[in-house]
Amino acid sequence: MAVDESTLARQLYRTPPDRFVAARDAAVAEARRVGDVATARRIAGWKRPTVAAWLVNLLALDRPELVADLGPLAEALRTAQRDLEGARLRELSAQRRELVAALVTEVRRIAADIPDAPPATRLPLAEVEATLHAALADTGVAGQVRSGRLLRAVHHSGFGEVPRPQLRLVTGGVAEEATGGRAAAGGGARAAGGGTTAGGAGAAAGGAGATAGGAGAAAGRVPAREADQGGARRARDERVAARAAQAERARRRRALDRELAAARVAQRQAEQDLDGAATAERAGADALDRIEGELAELERRRAAAEQELSRAKLARRAAERALTAARRRTGEVEGVIEAADAEEADPTADAEGAD
Repeated sequence: MAVDESTLARQLYRTPPDRFVAARDAAVAEARRVGDVATARRIAGWKRPTVAAWLVNLLALDRPELVADLGPLAEALRTAQRDLEGARLRELSAQRRELVAALVTEVRRIAADIPDAPPATRLPLAEVEATLHAALADTGVAGQVRSGRLLRAVHHSGFGEVPRPQLRLVTGGVAEEATGGRAAAGGGARAAGGGTTAGGAGAAAGGAGATAGGAGAAAGRVPAREADQGGARRARDERVAARAAQAERARRRRALDRELAAARVAQRQAEQDLDGAATAERAGADALDRIEGELAELERRRAAAEQELSRAKLARRAAERALTAARRRTGEVEGVIEAADAEEADPTADAEGAD
């Protein structure tokens, strides 16, 4: 007869974690007893959840309709985040907080109805809340939550698809977008170029003025030297302005380069921290798996030792009863022997009695 794995999984993952291993081993033994070896092997591989994961499983198993509400809200949040809809994102974030708070309250209520569950003051509700937030941000986590067989709490940093940040460059007490700074720099170049063009036009005008001055020298006596000096001043001012604009662009570029270098250093450090945290998490999970295996072996040895102790107690009691019976029989036999010895020692006692 085959074992109904789905029903059994629901029962086991509703069992408090401190009794999970014993219940699982009993289920394995029952599956083997009925000859379903393949199912017994699969059940033996089921892992014990942490208390926080057990609480999330209770919610998924007992109130699946509430857990299903996470899906549409998560999709709406991702859409608003992707489209940068600030007002809509704020509204959905408020809904997310309300939904998670309601789910945590429901978890507390469900756990209170479970026999031998930890007291409410010892429930890791903060980890439950973090796991639900992670389910709203990560579809993979959401799938684990809906399965009702989550093994440990999950934490997620940030939410969904986050756009690349707009770097801000602070120059002269005025903050401007990095991309805008580049556009402004380009505009400055175009303005400078326009100034150069204007300078060229001014130079042409100066040349024309010089020509006009030359012509008017005979007519109106206008000094050509003053016109030439004005054109030279304008050209010099335009060159100074162009150099200043170029220097400002170079200064902004150096500031952006420094900020980019700092951002890359921070990114590398964050990646190293993430690698270290992931390695530590894997090591912790491996250690927990080893401990659970050792605990299962100890549970098996404990059950065997208890059976051996029971047999030894039964044997001792049987030996005590046999000893009591032997002692009683010994006393009876000794009494008969003493009576016989007394009769043998005084053979006239019977004869005198007869006379």
